Amino acid sequence: MAAPRAVWKGFLKVGSVACGVKLVGATTEAGKVHFKILNRQDGLPVKSAYIDEETGEVVPSEDQIKGFEAEKGDFLEIEPDEIKKLKLTSQHTLDVEGFVSIDDIDTRYLEKPYYVVPSDGAAVEAFSVLREAMAKKRVAARSCVVLYQRGREVIIQPFGKGMLLTELRTHNEMVSERSVFDDLKSPKYDKDLLEIAGLLIDKKVTKFDPSKFEDTYEDALIAMIDAKRKGKKPPKPAPKPKENVVNLAAVLKKSLAAEGIKGSAKAKPARKSA
Repeated sequence: MAAPRAVWKGFLKVGSVACGVKLVGATTEAGKVHFKILNRQDGLPVKSAYIDEETGEVVPSEDQIKGFEAEKGDFLEIEPDEIKKLKLTSQHTLDVEGFVSIDDIDTRYLEKPYYVVPSDGAAVEAFSVLREAMAKKRVAARSCVVLYQRGREVIIQPFGKGMLLTELRTHNEMVSERSVFDDLKSPKYDKDLLEIAGLLIDKKVTKFDPSKFEDTYEDALIAMIDAKRKGKKPPKPAPKPKENVVNLAAVLKKSLAAEGIKGSAKAKPARKSA
């Protein structure tokens, strides 16, 4: 099988140490179901196009240009060459700005992963030394890179024989947890319920194994398409969830019994909230 194509080539630089690296996408959508938009009248595919808002005519690709709306209805035209002339260091160099403990990384900010490998034989030694040193210290490197004409903050950490670079969301993209959690109330509950819930959790502790993950929505799409292809009825939709649990103690004990777990019988039914 041919090696995946690199999406970026440049240098990883820590102080005066630099080594050639390349980035290879760590995700794929090859197994996803992809739809085309059809014309309902004749069943044929339709194409998307850029339409002039005033004339209603299709604008050919050679006449399309990026524009920034400086004022309402007033646009600054940005030529491709003007963007290329920016020549940011991050277009060709992953300049490490610092190192952070892997344990301190807020996973909410992690977005898209890429594998990092040496770009050639001459880079292997420096790359390997940096990777092993980072692994021993359990740290990730902070840097930034230009990918697909957009600057991205990233972290780079040891991963197997290579490294893993992950794009980060910016702080401005994150919704503050306070705006969501501040109004949550802490209800009073029987502490024995914690023991019962803990027993149930212990029974279901497993290893993090993504190979066992299932995309139930994708599976349902495939099943529906297969049924239509064979002229059969589509599968029945999943039932809607029931209402909130009223007697939490009874439900937890029932769950323990279903799992074959002997647990505490002390917990009393929770009071209904007004």
